[in-house]
Amino acid sequence: MEEVLYRSTRGKGEPVKASWAILKGLSEDGGLFVPDHIPALDKSLRELSEMDYGNVAYEVMKLYLTDYTEEELRGCIGRAYDSKFDTDVIAPLAEAGGAYFLELFHGATIAFKDMALSLLPHLMTVAAAKNKVENQIVILTATSGDTGKAALAGFADVEGTKIVVFYPKDGVSPIQERQMVTQKGANTLVVGIHGNFDDAQTGVKRIFSDRELERKMGDKGYQFSSANSINIGRLVPQICYYVYAYGTLLREGRIAEGERVNVVVPTGNFGNILAAFYAKSMGLPIGKLICASNENKVLYDFFRTGCYDKNREFVVTESPSMDILVSSNLERLIYRVAGEDGEKNSGLMAALSGQGKYEITEEMRAGLEDFYGNYATKEETAEEIRRLYEEYGYVIDTHTAVASAVYRKYLEETGDGAVAVIVSTASPFKFARSVMNAIGAGQGAEGDFELVDELSRLAGVKVPKAVDEIRTAPVVHQKQCEVMQMKDVVKDFLGI
Repeated sequence: MEEVLYRSTRGKGEPVKASWAILKGLSEDGGLFVPDHIPALDKSLRELSEMDYGNVAYEVMKLYLTDYTEEELRGCIGRAYDSKFDTDVIAPLAEAGGAYFLELFHGATIAFKDMALSLLPHLMTVAAAKNKVENQIVILTATSGDTGKAALAGFADVEGTKIVVFYPKDGVSPIQERQMVTQKGANTLVVGIHGNFDDAQTGVKRIFSDRELERKMGDKGYQFSSANSINIGRLVPQICYYVYAYGTLLREGRIAEGERVNVVVPTGNFGNILAAFYAKSMGLPIGKLICASNENKVLYDFFRTGCYDKNREFVVTESPSMDILVSSNLERLIYRVAGEDGEKNSGLMAALSGQGKYEITEEMRAGLEDFYGNYATKEETAEEIRRLYEEYGYVIDTHTAVASAVYRKYLEETGDGAVAVIVSTASPFKFARSVMNAIGAGQGAEGDFELVDELSRLAGVKVPKAVDEIRTAPVVHQKQCEVMQMKDVVKDFLGI
C-alpha cells in the first residue's frame, strides 16, 4: 500500500507521517495538514456494502493513516465504536420525504462530532507512543457547540492529556452548554468567552502560533494539539460514514452499484462536506455535494461569486453550530483548487486575515463544479422541521432542517432526482426548545428538560442518555473570559 504523507496548505516544512500530523494538529506555518495524494478505495463497493461500520472504517482509514499498523488501527476503531453508541449500526439511515437521513447522532454526546472524536483520543495516544513523545498533550479547542462536548467526553481522564475548550458564552443552546459545563475529569477545563465562535477559533489559532508559549510549554513538559476539524485525525474518520451510507443503500437495494447519489451537508466550518469531497475523490459515486448554510451564508456567497468575505453581520440563529463566518476547512479545498500551490494559498489566507476577504480566479472556480451552495432562513428552517413532523412523523434538529430545506431548493432549481443522502448532524433533543417551537408544541413548558420530555412523547423516541444524565449533574466549570485573556487562562491551567 502506497504511503500517504501530510504537508501544509501554506507550503512550508517537510511532509510528515500521519501520526505526526495528528499529534501536531496544525502545521508550524499555520497551515492545515493535507494528504500528498488522495488514495483510491481498494475494495469494491459491493465488498464494502457487506461490512459493518467498524470494518468500513478500517478499510477507509488504513489508506490514509499508513504508518499505523493494522493491529493499532483496528484497536483504535474497536475502542471508539462500541456501546457508547445507542445503535448497533453506528450510523443508520432513515427514509423520510423522498430522501435518506444519515443519522450521525447516536454517540455519547448526540452529535456527529462523536463519529470522529470517539476515535481521535485513541489515534493520538497511539501516535504519541509511536513518535516517542513524552510530553503531555494539551488539546486546545474552540467549539460552536458540539465539538466541545464530544472532545471533552473523548479526552476526559485520558492519561497523558489535558483538554481546554473555549465556547461562545451566549452562542450555544442551553443543552449544549450544560453538556459542557457539567463535564467531569481532572484534566478538563471549559471556558465561556465573551464573543462569538469566530473569536474563539481565532484566539485558539493565535495561541497555537505563539512560539514563546510553545517554548515555555516544552520546558514544562507540554505540547499542543487540536481536536477541531483542523486536525486531520478528525477529518479522516468523517470520510468513513459517507462510504458506509453508500454501502447501506447498495446492500438494501436502494441503488445500483456505481449509481451516483447526491450528498447534502449542513456546515459552517466546512469539515463535514470536505470529508464527502474526499470520499468522492477516492472513487465513491457521489454526484453533487450540496453545501447548506444558515443565515451566516458566507459559503453560499462564496460558491455563487468566488469571493469569500467575512466582513458582514454575524447572525445568531437556532442552528448555532453553523453560526460561523470563517470556515477553517475551506482552506484545504482552496489549496487543492489552487493546484496545491502553498504560496498562492498562503496569499489568499493572508488576505482573509488582513482584509477579511479573498477572491479566487475563474480557473480555480472551475474546480468547484462538484459543489452547489444555498442557505435557509430561520423561518424556512422552522417550517422544514414542522413539515417533516406533520407529513412523515419524523423529527429533525435545526441543523438537519437547514440541509433538508436547502435540498428542496436544489430540487426545485435543478430537477435532479438522484437519490439524496441528507446528513443529520445532531439529535433534536439537543435543540429541544427550537424544535418544539417549530412544531408548535413548545408553549407552556418552562424548563428545557420539560421540553425534552414533551418532545420524547411527541416523537415516540426515548430521551437519549446524554440528555438524561445532565438533568441533575452538578456544574463543574464556571470560568469565563474575554477573547484577549484566552492565553492567560491556558497558562494558568497548565501552571506556566
